[in-house]
Amino acid sequence: MIAVMGATGHTGARVAKILLDAGEKVRAIGRSRHKLADLEAAGAGVASGDAADAAFLASCFRGVDGVYALIPPSPQAPDHRAAQDALGEAIIEALRDASVGRVVFLSSIGGQVPEGTGPIAGLHAQEQRLGRLQGVDVLILRPAYFFENFYETLGLIKHQGINGGAVAADLRVPMIATRDIADVAAQALRQRNWGGVVVRELLGQRDLTHAECTRILGARIGRPDLPYVQFPYDDYTRTLVQMGLSPSAASDLGQLARALNEGLVTSVEERTAENTTPTRFEEFAEEFARAYEAA
Repeated sequence: MIAVMGATGHTGARVAKILLDAGEKVRAIGRSRHKLADLEAAGAGVASGDAADAAFLASCFRGVDGVYALIPPSPQAPDHRAAQDALGEAIIEALRDASVGRVVFLSSIGGQVPEGTGPIAGLHAQEQRLGRLQGVDVLILRPAYFFENFYETLGLIKHQGINGGAVAADLRVPMIATRDIADVAAQALRQRNWGGVVVRELLGQRDLTHAECTRILGARIGRPDLPYVQFPYDDYTRTLVQMGLSPSAASDLGQLARALNEGLVTSVEERTAENTTPTRFEEFAEEFARAYEAA
């Protein structure tokens, strides 16, 4: 059996579904049992609860052959980094208590940098905790910027006719579809063929700029002149707070944008066939257009 954290999220849901379709036993973990209903109907065992509760997590991890672990965002947390650390430490305690032997952990490019990268610094801290576990084989996945991050600006596009953020318009960065991350994670959890602590970057199909992505999305939704506007960092974080994020979480995202712009968050590998994944941004644009039309 394989335990999957975040089983209602972008990567976790697909990891669980792939494993179930392959005949693996799955324990799907999430906050809401209602949202886990589809996986339960597909044959998964489900567990709903607070992932920061180490005792709950340990009960989910007992008897499994592997765990897909992640630290989901806590956008309303008064202290975002403290929330990351609390969840990370609960995961480590649960892995120890349940004597788990294999873990696939979702980190990020830039995970090698200890500070100054917003939420990625919290993932770095968790990488370090996992590396200190004894007798556990850990595969750390460091994917690129998610295509799905553009859903966060769907309302801005719909109502103000612009796309925008604090990342520079012409900064070229690797970007990836979350489905490709899930495919790699699920394959690893099925094969279970690595030893020790292994780091693997996933750089998407190609590097893209936010301006280029905006042009692709604009063409697909019937707004070929859709502009990308770079916001000042202070304006960006204030807007995030107005959208419902805590000041701490908004500040972390502002710091991440700055870290991207200044080259602090970057891959450590050259692009290769192994770290290049298949889904093109144009394919994601089709999904985005459906969400845009439904909004």
